[in-house]
Amino acid sequence: MKEKILAIIEKNSKIDVHELAVLLGESEIAVANAISEMERDRIICGYHTMINWENTSEEKVVALIEVKVTPQRGKGFDKIAERIYNYSEVDACFLMSGAYDLMVMLEGKNMRQVAQFVSDKLSTLDEVISTATHFVLRKYKEHGQIFAAETRDERMMVTP
Repeated sequence: MKEKILAIIEKNSKIDVHELAVLLGESEIAVANAISEMERDRIICGYHTMINWENTSEEKVVALIEVKVTPQRGKGFDKIAERIYNYSEVDACFLMSGAYDLMVMLEGKNMRQVAQFVSDKLSTLDEVISTATHFVLRKYKEHGQIFAAETRDERMMVTP
């Protein structure tokens, strides 16, 4: 039952316990207890609202920063990742395979704010070898939710 609950609330965290119980054919008490247990065990770590900021007057910039680091002896990447993810600006931090070690995601008011974070805080850490910052220009889909409607090219075909 827990996996079914997770699959449903991952797509719609606003669903109430009554609806969830009906969908699963379980009692509300059983569903509520399962959710409480998963929250206590940190299987469910929070509930988030997905916002399309492009449809608001609020200006935001999303950046993905590739970070190459020197792992610490006996601690690997965990200690430096902890230092980075504890910055309030950081929304997410992932250990990656491939050309770089960590992927850091953050939102800022503008590109200057992101650049200042990288130059003042991230790149000054002794373990950081290099960074590469990428800015999200447009979100098309996130967490299964489509943000941008499909656009058709209305130009006429030109043939020789």
